Amino acid sequence: MSIQREKLQQHFQEEYRKLNEQQRLAVDTTEGPVMVIAGPGTGKTQILAARIGKILLATDVSPDNILCLTYTDAGAIAMRRRLLSFIGPDAYKVHIHTFHSFCNDIIQENLSLFEKTSLDPISDLEKIQLFKTLIDSFPKNHPLKRYRGDVYFEMYNLQNLFSTMKREGWTPEWISKKIDQYLAELPTRDEYIAKRAAGNFKKGDVRTDKIADETEKMEKLRAAVREFDRFQELMRRRNRYDFDDMINWVINAFEENKALLASYQERYQYILVDEYQDTSGTQNKLVSLLIIYWEQPNVFVVGDDDQSIYRFQGANLENMLDFAHQYEKDLLTVVLTNNYRSTQPILDISRTLIDKNTERLVRQLPDLSKHLVSSHPLISTLKYPPSIIEYKDSRDEMTDITLHIERLVNEEAVPPGRIAVIYKENKYGEELAKFLKLKKIPVYSKRSLNLFEVPFAQKIMLLLRYLAAEHDAPYGGDEMLFEILHFDFFSIPPIEIAKLSVEVADKQFSDERTSIRRLLHEKATRPARDLFDSGLPEGMKRASRALEKLIGDASNVTLQTLFERCIRDTGLLAYIIQSPEKVWLMQVLTALFDFIKEESRRDPDLNLERLVQIIDLMKDNGIPLPLVQVAGSDKAVNLLTAHGSKGLEFTYVFFAGCNASTWEKKRKPWGGYKYPDNLFDSRGPAEGSTGQAGAGNGQGAGPTSKASDEEELRRLFYVALTRVEQHLFISYARYKTDGKELEPSVFIAEILDQHALTVEKVAIPEETMADFEALTFTEDILAPEIASAEEA
Repeated sequence: MSIQREKLQQHFQEEYRKLNEQQRLAVDTTEGPVMVIAGPGTGKTQILAARIGKILLATDVSPDNILCLTYTDAGAIAMRRRLLSFIGPDAYKVHIHTFHSFCNDIIQENLSLFEKTSLDPISDLEKIQLFKTLIDSFPKNHPLKRYRGDVYFEMYNLQNLFSTMKREGWTPEWISKKIDQYLAELPTRDEYIAKRAAGNFKKGDVRTDKIADETEKMEKLRAAVREFDRFQELMRRRNRYDFDDMINWVINAFEENKALLASYQERYQYILVDEYQDTSGTQNKLVSLLIIYWEQPNVFVVGDDDQSIYRFQGANLENMLDFAHQYEKDLLTVVLTNNYRSTQPILDISRTLIDKNTERLVRQLPDLSKHLVSSHPLISTLKYPPSIIEYKDSRDEMTDITLHIERLVNEEAVPPGRIAVIYKENKYGEELAKFLKLKKIPVYSKRSLNLFEVPFAQKIMLLLRYLAAEHDAPYGGDEMLFEILHFDFFSIPPIEIAKLSVEVADKQFSDERTSIRRLLHEKATRPARDLFDSGLPEGMKRASRALEKLIGDASNVTLQTLFERCIRDTGLLAYIIQSPEKVWLMQVLTALFDFIKEESRRDPDLNLERLVQIIDLMKDNGIPLPLVQVAGSDKAVNLLTAHGSKGLEFTYVFFAGCNASTWEKKRKPWGGYKYPDNLFDSRGPAEGSTGQAGAGNGQGAGPTSKASDEEELRRLFYVALTRVEQHLFISYARYKTDGKELEPSVFIAEILDQHALTVEKVAIPEETMADFEALTFTEDILAPEIASAEEA
């Protein structure tokens, strides 16, 4: 045995000894199918890494014969990092991919088979334009054609439907067949039989009126589904694809080219799938094709149906149940119940909540128990009860949370990074961040911004819009110029701009009629009358010189060069370098430049006028120009949405804004099309049909029942609860800020129904509130959000 392998063996044994009995069973069973149901805090990532280490040490398999598929890029990075600690540099030889990156690799390795070299991923704007083209082509009698109101009303419904069809592998023909079967069954269904006399119907009659309504909905769905192939053809003509297409291309290639499939089946002798509950129908089909070669495949899937929170993205928890049935004879099912994160009181209330769900593996698989037991030696005996707190309104809630965190950090020396505030929607975190910064509490948050709404980006875009206007019609951008001259990077005193504007206005009705641009240029280039004539302020002269040069450049240089000169010649770059927010401003600037470079790559003839039109189209259609803003470092207090908290853990968790209006009563945008319920059977599209993915029960495929929606929200609530190690504070507001009464979430009521917890009603003294709010108006309280990122 080599020295390196001996060290590896020794290190692995050290880590292996830390595993409990259930974890060791999952790690040791390297051959055959294994399904691990891993609840929160049970060491899921650890056993995935340990299993790969076991395979490499116990067999003669090389690292590149192992494939590990994860749900997100972050999951792949975390897996590689953990594996590195187990097996050293060989971790980089193991194939760890997201599903999309894995499919992209296959396509890149076989370009001649896929013939996709000229395709680009479709942008959001291009997708909107294609859907409008599709809707414009509908004939007069089309069920989705509209002549009044928003003629493109169906655009987002079609977009969601087509995306679902791709993720689940549903063809138009298969859905149409399911619609026919569903409509044929309606007269025999109990809900369509009159229970008592009503109108023209007697008791026992078939309610043909209800059937007619349902038929109309189904025909609308059928009409939408029939447009799928036409939309795909529009994308092909534009040489565009979306990421959902990639998986379907690989599936089709595998099914049509057996030699291609066999080469990958033989290459990957061991396959591991993380977050299996979040896989879509096509992702599951891809895994099935890779392992179907083996009678007893060495496939290892790990997940937790109770943490399936991405159904709106096509995730399908039924995949775990289908997997269990498919390999029933040879399958080893391991349930991890030792929780190394939370105290038992936290686990108990979490269990109470999730037990309300009916869509769970424990209700469908025999002898399955998911009763989590607190097992961390340092905290398992702690019994801190969770706190449930009622506040008057959200301002009181945010104030008290801020003051509580201040005490923890300053008086109890709790590291800020061990504290998290979790909420349902980003807007709550944005407001709370202001409260925390008033108290100089470091904050870490990660959120996606729309550059169209960032003030600094708006300045640059207004400058580009002005150049386009002046290039199109001289002096056509005077209103914009008045605002541009006020931009701080020109350093022009506002009184000087006012004087210039008044002088232009005074000349509007005389023979000397002029414009701001013209008068500014004349004054900036006029020689001094005498030694005492200082002329225009230097900032105005510099602005005039820069703008005149840029207007001339618009016809003579590329769009990218014009943008670069805008930044340099206006003094904008120098302004950024000297700004205390330079890191953040450079991020905004770079994001804008990247956007222009990408649009120029897609359209080599792109000019300034067309760029402005693209920006307007995006804004008019609600398409954001995204930029992820990271504020602070992870050593600060974490502000997280419930979705964003998955996989993380904290000593203190403030679970805020737990009102019914935010959770279960929140209206969903775009109702979408009603789906026939037989679309959601566990078989999916007919076996053997080309390019079809097993769709599971389609729970992530769009509109679902009210009960299913509630169960999904309950799982999300459960995920938030199980992020905490010791101290949990669940809070809600009694009233809106306008005085209207609010209800707490039903999930709080479900917890209180089974646990003797007291709801604490906290009122913030008016004097405390007044002192706190007074901080808002003091100077220099809000340090630049990005400044700490530079220091981290």
